[in-house]
Amino acid sequence: MAAFLGVEESLTGRRWVGPAPEEDRLAEAMAQSTGLPGPLARLLVQRGVPPEETALFLSPSLRDMLPDPRRLRDIEVAAARINSAVERAEKLAIFADYDVDGGASAALLIRWLRALGREATLYVPDRIGEGYGPNAPAISELSQSHSLIICVDCGTLSHEALAAAGSAEVLVLDHHLGGETLPPALAVVNPNRQDESGELGHLCAAAVVFLCLVEANRQRREAGASPLPDLMGLLDLVALATVADVAPLTGVNRALVRQGLKIMAKRANPGLAALSDVAGVDRAPTPYHLGYLLGPRINAGGRVGRADLGARLLATDDAAEAMALAEKLDGLNKERREIESAVQEAALAQAEARGLEAPLVWAAGDGWHPGVVGIVASRLKEATGRPAVVIGLEGGEGKGSGRSITGVDLGGCVHRLEDEGLILQGGGHKMAAGLSLTAGQLEPAMARLSELLERQGAGADGPRDLRLDGLILPTAATVELIEALEQAGPFGAAAPAPRFALPEAALADARVVGENHLKISVRTATGQRLDAIGFRLADTPLGKAMLESRGGAWHLAGRLEVNHWQGRSRPQLRLEDAAPA
Repeated sequence: MAAFLGVEESLTGRRWVGPAPEEDRLAEAMAQSTGLPGPLARLLVQRGVPPEETALFLSPSLRDMLPDPRRLRDIEVAAARINSAVERAEKLAIFADYDVDGGASAALLIRWLRALGREATLYVPDRIGEGYGPNAPAISELSQSHSLIICVDCGTLSHEALAAAGSAEVLVLDHHLGGETLPPALAVVNPNRQDESGELGHLCAAAVVFLCLVEANRQRREAGASPLPDLMGLLDLVALATVADVAPLTGVNRALVRQGLKIMAKRANPGLAALSDVAGVDRAPTPYHLGYLLGPRINAGGRVGRADLGARLLATDDAAEAMALAEKLDGLNKERREIESAVQEAALAQAEARGLEAPLVWAAGDGWHPGVVGIVASRLKEATGRPAVVIGLEGGEGKGSGRSITGVDLGGCVHRLEDEGLILQGGGHKMAAGLSLTAGQLEPAMARLSELLERQGAGADGPRDLRLDGLILPTAATVELIEALEQAGPFGAAAPAPRFALPEAALADARVVGENHLKISVRTATGQRLDAIGFRLADTPLGKAMLESRGGAWHLAGRLEVNHWQGRSRPQLRLEDAAPA
């Protein structure tokens, strides 16, 4: 296929690829039959939505899309055990992972229990001192004073640790890939168990917890128990976890996030409200806010600070405590960014020296902080269009984290490395994974991982390819069109926002704003203008070319969004790439 607009190599070194002619034909037919704007029709065609189902897709109902919880094995047992613990006022402990998904999962349970007049002990392991998941000393200690331990976003592979529970019973509510055998627990609710169908394998842990609580409420209703905690009001936590954990925004996930964003906009959760204020989120939240502003701050506690800060923030009802925790997390996030910047620069240089054409991009370094390797892996993945793994080495042993691309199951491949004895430990889910290994295992493990990923198609597309959804002129880029496109959202993993090309845009202005952002304006022959913002692009080859040009004509590529500023709403292009016209 010929390069789109003839761009064989853009300012970021990529080849532009446009929609196939068949997509254009189907989109035009859909626009005519439904009356929808052409760009929206094209997006629906790409999503595989037939014309007769457009109305349902654009207005998804959670009531219609939420699966019956009983499709998951062990969920009835788990819900019944939680209900019996509530009725008997047992002492409960929640063992949660230290990331956003774990914190949101814990907060869901804590808030549901609190609505019934019960409290629970929260335990979040230290990333560096204890590592991921349950460990025998912590589980043994919790079992001394609790009759029920609920592991959220962890536990599926923790056979030895959960065996230390003694007389305490254990429930596992998780979504990470399971092994051939289940751990010693009363119930393991996990859509990625080996004996599950996998139909709900795209759920994050918080969504699994939510379904378990739906089942618990149903059992309470059938038993005539009261009160019934309001679960719809907790969907803000599910939305946050779904986006932050890079779960695909398709199917029920799309409905959960869409409804959760509406709940979050009401600011009923003091922790989320305080964090939004600290992060400067001054309007209705979007997946961007969840993934890039709120999520990283919640994660900062587990990366470079106290591991339980995020869960405590999401669970608190005290506004003063919420603000104190939010400010603490914001400070830790700034510290995390400084550490991350140094590791990212070194990792990218190492990956480039190794080559970016392979199915796997990876880097490893002595002293790299284990709390930032996941973020740096995500940056490498975004920059290369490849699955990426970044590993920090210390004392001859490495701890690493990986991020994948849509359609490539990284967690399953890492789990296979463990089965083959190539790493000490590893696991995760399709889009993210963690692993530990010795320095001697590093090279052979990464070579084998690259081989496994290549079999799934990683590396098939050139890292230079930038896929575009079509052309759009500045005059057509209106707030009304953007709002129409957002009906097909929310956008995120496996459901990206449409990316358009603005052909032959005349550059009217270019300047640096903020720390390192590029702000430009383009104009049409009739004098109309469209602003564009390129985050962290000012000192890149793209940014330097724009700043030096001022008046030249360019093909621009990016995603449309609404810029809300001083009470006004204007269309804006989120600039990603450019090429001389």
